[in-house]
Order: sequence, then C-alpha cells, then structure tokens
Amino acid sequence: MKLVITYLVALLVTIALVFLGLEEFGLPDSLASSELALRCALIAALGGILYCLRSVYLNRCVHDRWTKSWEVWYYLRPITSFICGIIAYILLKAGLVVLDASQDSGAGYFGYYAFAFFAGLNVDKFVAKIEEIGKSLFGIEKTRNAKFSENKKEEK
Repeated sequence: MKLVITYLVALLVTIALVFLGLEEFGLPDSLASSELALRCALIAALGGILYCLRSVYLNRCVHDRWTKSWEVWYYLRPITSFICGIIAYILLKAGLVVLDASQDSGAGYFGYYAFAFFAGLNVDKFVAKIEEIGKSLFGIEKTRNAKFSENKKEEK
C-alpha cells in the first residue's frame, strides 16, 4: 500500500512540475499546437489520481478491505485517465461532444479542462459514453467488456 501511495504522490508532483514547466518555458514551437491536448491529458490524470487516492483511504481506513490484488489497478488508473484526457480533447476539438455551457470569452480553455478532468475522474462512464457516440455515429458495436458490464447490472 505504501508503494501505491508513493507512486500516486510522485505522479502528482510530476504533473505539478510539468504544469510549472509549461508556464515557465512552454513547449518547443514544433509541439506548441499540442499544448492544449497535453494540458487536458494532465488534468485528466489529476482526476484519476484523485480517484485513486480517495480509493486508498476508503478501502484501507474506512472499509478495511485493502487487497494486494488491486494494486495493478492503482498503477494503471492514472495512465488510463491520462489517455482519456487526450480522447476528451479530440472529441471536443472534432465537435463530437459539445459543451452546453454559455461561452464566456474570458473563460479560455476551462471547458476543455473541466471535461478532461471528469473524463479522468470517471474513466468507466467516459468510455461507455465514447462507445455510445461510436454506435450512434458509426454503427460500431459496444465492446465485449461493456456488454458484460451491462449484463451484470441487469442481474442485480
């Protein structure tokens, strides 16, 4: 458990340092057009780390059900959140997802950041939403994992 906490805190510090570096130095000109995507991915990773840290104290301290078998999940969840942040950026940029809030010209990219954060915080629901979009736009069937999850919900 201590290794998981150390990993999560190290990721948190790394993300903070990357943000500071972006503010101080920016990206090279060849990558400047990708800065918003990178920021969305980092913010989504923050959402995933928040979710993991909360899960650590709930599963260890509140419910006393910490098991070593879940440690892989704690290591991979922030990475999947990071990836979801990139996908959130792509969906917004492509216009496949539209933010309903009124546009405030001074708001900048906060809508992107908020959407990315929620994508990273709740990866399962975000992936389910992506599958819904894929089905409605392109006729792509849901994955076996999504179908399995739906069947488990119906059994309850």
